[in-house]
Amino acid sequence: MKLVRWEPFREADNFFRQLGAPAFGRWPVLPAEHADGSPWTPVADIAETDKEYVVKAEVPGVKPGDIKVTLDKGILTIAGERNYEKENKDEQTHRVERFYGSFCRRFVLPDDANGAEIKAEGKDGILKVHVPKVAAPPTPAPRQITVE
Repeated sequence: MKLVRWEPFREADNFFRQLGAPAFGRWPVLPAEHADGSPWTPVADIAETDKEYVVKAEVPGVKPGDIKVTLDKGILTIAGERNYEKENKDEQTHRVERFYGSFCRRFVLPDDANGAEIKAEGKDGILKVHVPKVAAPPTPAPRQITVE
């Protein structure tokens, strides 16, 4: 059985969306709560090939040099900050739906990950972290073991 975290405010949001926005207006959407206190986290995809794991994280508006990728005790951390930039002082902002501020994502690497050779690249708002795999030790041939 899969455990799902109960979030009553999200359920209330879904309830009022189903009843219809014209009757009640827009119910305020609360940002997700994260253990590290960050207001948003980039979404990520994790893929696996025979040679490596690839973590692709969406970080639009963040320069690759402003992203910090670290590895500590088998945990890959992607952290950074997206700042709000007011483009035109003459215009009045009516609504801001994008999240700004610091972000942090952590991933526990599997045992066959080679932490010494991790590479990261950023392009077009997508961060790709390549985690090579360690060659698996050869599996011993089956044999009979005598019990003494």
